[in-house]
Order: sequence, then C-alpha cells, then structure tokens
Amino acid sequence: MRLAVDPRNGRVRLTIPPRVSERKALAWAEAQRGWIDQQCARLPQGRPFVPGARVPLEDDEVEIVWPSTVGRMPRLIGDRLVCGGPREGLERRVERWFRAEALRILSEETAEYAARAGVTVTRVAVGDPRGRWGSCAASGEIRYSWRLILAPSFVRRATVAHEVAHRVHMDHSAAFHRFTEALFEADPTPARLWLRKHGAGLHWIGRD
Repeated sequence: MRLAVDPRNGRVRLTIPPRVSERKALAWAEAQRGWIDQQCARLPQGRPFVPGARVPLEDDEVEIVWPSTVGRMPRLIGDRLVCGGPREGLERRVERWFRAEALRILSEETAEYAARAGVTVTRVAVGDPRGRWGSCAASGEIRYSWRLILAPSFVRRATVAHEVAHRVHMDHSAAFHRFTEALFEADPTPARLWLRKHGAGLHWIGRD
C-alpha cells in the first residue's frame, strides 16, 4: 500500500495492491495520520484573490484593489488590479481576468514562436490542468495552463517554445530538444527546474 499527498491540491491518494481489502487499507492509512499531517503542513499556503492580496503577474506583482463604487470589470492600473462591483463573486471575476490575460499573452507568444519555426498552430486555449503546463495535439491545437501567467516570463516563454517545437517533433527526442533550445534561443533547463521547484505553489494562488 502507498500513500501520497498531491502538492498541487493537498489531496491524499491511497494506492491499494490487488487482493487487499479496502477496510484493511483504510485502517492502515488512518494509522499514518501523523505522517499525513506532516506532509500537509509542508504544503504551500493558499493565496486567495481577496482585496489587498498581492499576486504574481509575469515578472512583477499586482495588488487586488476592491472599491465597490467602480465597475465590476477588472482593470490593470499600474501595479493595481482594480475590480469593483459586489464583494460576492470578486474572486471569480479576478480569476477570469487572469485567464483572459493568460490567453492573450500566450496566443501572442505562440504566434511569435510559430512564425519563427515556420509552422502553423490551429488554436490556442487555456485551462487549469493539474498534471501538465502545456500540450500540443496532432491537429495543431496547443493548450496551456493559465497559471503560466503567474510564473516569470522566461518560464512561460520556454513552455511556449517547447509546445511549438512539438509542431515539428511530436516526441521528446534529442532532435526535439535541440530544436526547442534553438527556438527559445537559450537553454530551457532553468525554466523546467523553476517549474519543478515552484510549480506546485502556482496551483495554490486563487485558493483559500
């Protein structure tokens, strides 16, 4: 039997071998409560989209400002993300703004790298996957995690170069990695290491 705590959302996963009863497995997991609590205590802290919160945006931070007297559509003014309207639903409105901003920037950068690579991308979309930061389909559609907008720009751009490179090499061969590095015009390894070290924390932004 095996226990694991997902650093992206704090969920505890219990893996049970064949022919082991569920009751026995749950009893064993309950006996590991101390270990589970230790792992949960090490998880990143939630950073909800509340008034006064400072949220990373590319290479900087913005402060969420909520004056109820202004319009409910978020607007970026300097380093302040101003979002009015009722307090209820503020978090959803702010997240929608971040998603839209991510789609805008990632679409522009995808087009830039696609032109450089001499390939076509049929569609760019954003979502909130737990297991990957980007994916490229054989149809030419590229999907990204909107949370890349919360990472430093070199991390985001390296991810875009990686996915666009899949339009030439639909694998992770040595040729693919050489093409990605040429497209990115730098070694993408630091970006991968940044996501390995800090990526889980991005999933806690916008959460309690």
